[in-house]
Amino acid sequence: MHDIKAIRDNPETYDRGWQARGLSPQTPTLLALDRDLRAAQTAVQTAQSRRNEASKLIGQAKAAKDEARAAELMAQVEALKAEMAAAAETEAAAGKDLRDLLAALPNIPDAVVPPGEDEKDNAEQSRTGHPRRMNNARDHVDIGAGLGGMDFEAAARMSGSRFVVLKSGVARLERAIGQFMLDLQTGTNGYSEVSPPVLVKADALFGTGQLPKFEEDLFRTTGEHYLIPTAEVSLTNLVREQITDEEELPLRLTALTQCFRSEAGSAGRDTRGMIRQHQFQKVELVAITTPEQSAAEHDHMVASAQMVLEKLGLAYRTMLLCTGDMGFTAKKTFDLEVWLPSQATYREISSISNCGDFQARRMDARCQKRGEKGTRFVHTLNGSGLAVGRTLVAVLETFQEEGGRVFIPEVLQPYMGGLTHLEPGA
Repeated sequence: MHDIKAIRDNPETYDRGWQARGLSPQTPTLLALDRDLRAAQTAVQTAQSRRNEASKLIGQAKAAKDEARAAELMAQVEALKAEMAAAAETEAAAGKDLRDLLAALPNIPDAVVPPGEDEKDNAEQSRTGHPRRMNNARDHVDIGAGLGGMDFEAAARMSGSRFVVLKSGVARLERAIGQFMLDLQTGTNGYSEVSPPVLVKADALFGTGQLPKFEEDLFRTTGEHYLIPTAEVSLTNLVREQITDEEELPLRLTALTQCFRSEAGSAGRDTRGMIRQHQFQKVELVAITTPEQSAAEHDHMVASAQMVLEKLGLAYRTMLLCTGDMGFTAKKTFDLEVWLPSQATYREISSISNCGDFQARRMDARCQKRGEKGTRFVHTLNGSGLAVGRTLVAVLETFQEEGGRVFIPEVLQPYMGGLTHLEPGA
């Protein structure tokens, strides 16, 4: 959400930002609606003031027994009531149109974000680790089936496409990965673990920017709830309509939850395997900061996600997303892309964004220095630390061995009861 006063003061900056994201200039329409709204507000206030004055004069006229004057004034009051009602209707319509347009417009990119249309224009920042290249690398579907631990057919019978049933050692490995990620983020990187709801109301999704623009990507119940597409929604809304002491910031939160996405518009993409599913687990990282802290906190969050990949021994690269590839709420985003031997390429496993005060304005989330009266909007950041299913895919493919065995990274072995390998048929 954007501040109309800031747009009024500096429209060129906003139009440049939106044009960088492929939109036509928006400020002419916004400022016209703003003028209509303020004119209607003035009309309501003027009519109200005139009505109040006329009401006073009615009493004076009646006290002077001037019934003709009193009747004239009462007629004026009735006319002013109708004028106020019409102006109030105009005010409500202009206010709704302005709010709806502001809610539909994406965040303004940070000055360092490279211009571009899509992922081909993203800027590589670094590569870490040594990609494993194999002439006959099997993909995770074949590996999982060979281990007796991955069943897409059973999932399809009960749920349809884009679901999987994990069994035995593969199911345990998925659980181990999630627990390892949580322990690392809470024990090393300063995050506090939260177990939040996975069913939320529309206001929560509006606050983090999924509604109204991306409703088709969500699963909705028959009632008033939606299934979360990411724990970002639940964690960020913990400060909704709250004033947080600045001395308590940054607030770092993490959660391991199921996530649910309809994957609207992804027909034909990643139909094989676990890369793009309707239901998956993810460890989410969220930070709430002051405006001054958010840039440094973004770096900390990126490093926290990178640490997972490095401790697992997975090769990855870090990408700075261009203006055309960033998410709706982000002002700056880094993607981490893990190497998948079966595809001989890097695939996204984490997206880490600084949203500035964009979400905070939608949620009315503020901070305040102790002892001071003034408040200001917090900054919010979010990122995957990591997507558990995609991490499982990368582990299975990267550490596959001859005969169908899969080596278990050392950091996961304590979570696997000391096992060093997954064995076919075990």
